[in-house]
Amino acid sequence: MTGEPMNLDGKTAVIYGGAGNVGGAIAAAFTRAGADVHLAGRTEATLKAKADELNARYAVVDALDEEAVDRHAATFDQIDISVNVTTDNDVQGTPMVEMSVEDYLSPVVSAVRSKFLTARAAARHMTRQGEGVILFFGGTGEPSAHRKWQLGGLLAAFDAVESMRRQLAAELGPHGVRVVTLQTGGIPESVPPEHRAPIEEDIVGDTLLGRAATLEDVGRAAVFAASDWGRTITGSQVNITCGSVFG
Repeated sequence: MTGEPMNLDGKTAVIYGGAGNVGGAIAAAFTRAGADVHLAGRTEATLKAKADELNARYAVVDALDEEAVDRHAATFDQIDISVNVTTDNDVQGTPMVEMSVEDYLSPVVSAVRSKFLTARAAARHMTRQGEGVILFFGGTGEPSAHRKWQLGGLLAAFDAVESMRRQLAAELGPHGVRVVTLQTGGIPESVPPEHRAPIEEDIVGDTLLGRAATLEDVGRAAVFAASDWGRTITGSQVNITCGSVFG
């Protein structure tokens, strides 16, 4: 096995949504693992603050804008790791029979469009290089979520992205490119403090381990999946749900 010890030395990583809680955790873990980290997002103030904290670089990029994504990707000589953890623009808390079609489709369109655009941009580099890793975050959720919460189109968006991940993995595998989803059952630290308590209780209650994954756990799992230690994994989910999803 190559890559001893587990590290990302010499790898260029682009993290869309890198100034957010999950993106920032992955960026910090990648930085510690030796990657050259580039943050991308829509809000310069938060991007700059996170980039300064991590000694990383950043660019203002709207992951829903095809021209902007392609233009940004063209500035790199290589892209070894691409991570998209941008917001899905979901609308929750409204029964579907009372929801507008625009609100229902918002996360579906946002998730599919942004993941497609950023994955395509990275894959064009990676297929030339003969290697690379594209990471998504979300995956197949805990089955009872439909009964507990009014989630609108969010889970439909997750399912659509998983279908995309499978197709990408099939097409890119012969070029040495891996496509992996970090499957989450929910990260309490990513929920605003004023709403966290009941959501954390629900997330933890569904696990087998009696605890939920932390942001640090997410970062470590991302390093593993993106490194040579995860080189046998593609076309699948890495389950970090603490057992809320199992089988």
